[in-house]
Amino acid sequence: MKAIHSLASKKQDRKISTMATNLTSVTTTPPRPPLGGLFLQPPASQHRLKAASREISRPKANAPLLDLQSLLNRFMPGKSRLEYLAGESIFSQGDPANAVYYIQSGKVNLTVVSARGKEAVIAQLAAGSFFGEGSLAGELRCVSSASALESCTIIRIGKSTMCSLLDCEPQFARDFRAHLLARNARMQADLVDHLFNSSEKRLARLLILMANFGQESELIPVITKISQQTLADMIGTTRSRVSFFLNRFRSCGYIKYDSGGIVINRSLVNIVLQD
Repeated sequence: MKAIHSLASKKQDRKISTMATNLTSVTTTPPRPPLGGLFLQPPASQHRLKAASREISRPKANAPLLDLQSLLNRFMPGKSRLEYLAGESIFSQGDPANAVYYIQSGKVNLTVVSARGKEAVIAQLAAGSFFGEGSLAGELRCVSSASALESCTIIRIGKSTMCSLLDCEPQFARDFRAHLLARNARMQADLVDHLFNSSEKRLARLLILMANFGQESELIPVITKISQQTLADMIGTTRSRVSFFLNRFRSCGYIKYDSGGIVINRSLVNIVLQD
């Protein structure tokens, strides 16, 4: 009996010793790294991810100023360069629509006359702008009149010559398409402005656009002399209201007058941004 008891005691001691050894190996095994630690991470200075800016750039209201001299000089047939003095007519409403015009220098006034004889200014275009492009869309007659707001140089491009340019010159076609898209965006913005903004805000926005604030083209802080009636026609109000708002802008320091016309201060944009 003693021999059997001794043998059982030895087996139990051997089992306890084996369990202790296994426990030791478990506790001494180094902890496994997390899954992410198996992959080397570059230091923060080498990360190529950049925080996205919250600032949203504004769309460009004007078309890019095109340099057409070298291109147009290669297409003499159907192209002509014309000089106009301030107030001279370029074409009249109802004239045949058979050409596209490019303003090389100066400014052009576009007007329409209703069946009752009321005239309205629909746009004032600066250098680098096209007009008369309706002829490319199948218009047979000019739907508006164009006159020189100041001394200007106009390049007249016949309809057939313009079509050839668009077909044969991809870069010119892209620039012209960009101009049309920018013009369309400007017209939509004008419509929204006319529908939802007060006449004071419409006047401030018009002066800012005429001075080229926030656009790629050259800044024009001084707007050449323009009548208050013309400004009233462009924003759809009366001359007396325009006079009242201009006097308010001047008293607030947003504008001032000199011999050259109206000097626009950048702070005038505060009127447009007011709720």
